[in-house]
Amino acid sequence: MSLRVLLAVGVAVLYLSPVMLSRAGDRTEGTPGPSYVAAVYEHKVILNPEPHVPLSRSAALEHMMRNLKVYEEQAARAAEQGAQIIVFPEDGIHGFNFSRLSISGYLETIPDPLTEDWNPCTQPDRHNQTEVLQSLSCMARRHQLYLVANMPDLQPCPLTSHPHLDPSQTPCPPDGRWQFNTDVVFRSDGSLAARYHKQNLFFEKEFDTPPRLEVVTFDTPFAGRFGVFTCFDILFHDPTVRLLEKVHKVAQCFNMDANEFIQSLNVCLHLSQGIRQMIFPTAWMNLLPLLTAVQIQRAVSLGANVTLLAANLRHDSKAMTGSGIFTPSTSIYHHAFHHPGEPEEGELLVLRIPVLDSDWLATQKQAKRQGETGGQGEAKGQIGEEGEAKGQIGEEGEAKGQGETGGEGEGEPLSASLPILSPNPSPSPSHFISSMMCDPFSFVLLHGSEGQLTVCDGPLCCHLQYRRSPQGGNTELYALGAFAGNHTADGHFALQVCALVRCSGSEVSSCGKGVEEAESRLDFRLEGKFGTRYVYPSLLGSGMVVDGPDRIEKTTDGRVTMEHSGMSVGLVTACLYGRVYDQD
Repeated sequence: MSLRVLLAVGVAVLYLSPVMLSRAGDRTEGTPGPSYVAAVYEHKVILNPEPHVPLSRSAALEHMMRNLKVYEEQAARAAEQGAQIIVFPEDGIHGFNFSRLSISGYLETIPDPLTEDWNPCTQPDRHNQTEVLQSLSCMARRHQLYLVANMPDLQPCPLTSHPHLDPSQTPCPPDGRWQFNTDVVFRSDGSLAARYHKQNLFFEKEFDTPPRLEVVTFDTPFAGRFGVFTCFDILFHDPTVRLLEKVHKVAQCFNMDANEFIQSLNVCLHLSQGIRQMIFPTAWMNLLPLLTAVQIQRAVSLGANVTLLAANLRHDSKAMTGSGIFTPSTSIYHHAFHHPGEPEEGELLVLRIPVLDSDWLATQKQAKRQGETGGQGEAKGQIGEEGEAKGQIGEEGEAKGQGETGGEGEGEPLSASLPILSPNPSPSPSHFISSMMCDPFSFVLLHGSEGQLTVCDGPLCCHLQYRRSPQGGNTELYALGAFAGNHTADGHFALQVCALVRCSGSEVSSCGKGVEEAESRLDFRLEGKFGTRYVYPSLLGSGMVVDGPDRIEKTTDGRVTMEHSGMSVGLVTACLYGRVYDQD
């Protein structure tokens, strides 16, 4: 068997073998193994009150500096708590709802760090009109942390920074320039490390879709490699799945002889796992019952088995809130609730989390074997000065963010007390159609305190076992829903979804409507056989609590199972959200 076949088999095993996850705690303390301290900031953005009116450069800069002043304060707070990387949200510096013309004063031309080494803080005169870049660069340098922010970018057309781009295949916009929604990454010395142009725009008429897909990563000395994507990107194959499945440094495995390959098999397979640490600036509007910010963030972290550092805006009138630090085994997050008379405020989250970059971990392990020192992943004393921490995680980074909950339920667990679902259960009678997230879901109602249900929509069948514990004699209505088809509202993409939801009222027509509160606690096993391997599990409790499932299992035939028992709050939604990317 050739080395290429061996490696291909290894990759297939990684993607197709059964996967199980255990319930996570709400934060990591004393994380075993190499770790680092991450921070995200949910920013109460200061908006331009008239975004459709063009501003001069000086007026636009004055506006942006008001938001950057807040960034400076939060970067300082994060550094005091030991943060080595901080993520700020999409649109946090400039705002939103611009026209193509009115955003002109906010634009800066961001050089491509793949072709130019530049430190805006120490080399401010190299490029004109880069005051925002200089401010962010000096912020990262001053507080000795990696910094990720989002800003508008202006590039000449044709793109001189993409030498392999054929201009004839990508005609210029009529005004002769590209305008991009852009993430920038700065190293702790202030140098520009990465630039990513958002691929999937969400009604952003001021920006262009990049003429060439960008799959952007950057390396750090304290945790290895990270990938970058933005907001609406999270629902699409490009660039998100390309990052998750990105193979890097595998060529070295093909240069080994057979014995060397077998000895290095674990390392080679790890190198084929793709990027497992993701940066996610967003300006996400919460959409119940399936796509609230913290819900989709946790779902992608669990479903893709990655760390996700997610920073959202706080803007109550547009239902924007929900940020978090999510790993497959732990999380800390924040969802704000607006109360009349109370000010809208930002929120800083800080958490120590494990390093997931297998390449970096293997390198550190090899260095340790060779007797080298440094770079062991602790927040105090990473490789060189760039990775050094400035303190410990303070109370503000722990207490203010919500964490996953889920105490042990009384009595025996669901899996022990109910029989295993039959391989091919028959659909339950009395199904009905109701709209959820603008899609026609097939639903069946839950009746009684326990039972088994099946509902199908086309090729997808969803199965549920449940045991319900109503609180205070409530009569809340629950339904099991299935949808397999194309979502066409606010975007076009193919879905296969199994969802257990609390209906908003007592009528079947209320099933699928958004609701934030619930009293009924359910132990359940939710299962579906999907035609895609991209299935993202989520569990949302009353008051926007993101709970951690007891168990998630994926089998090679496409069956995905999620179990949970002992909820601490009422159940709002339990969902297996499948994306069929090849049918988009």
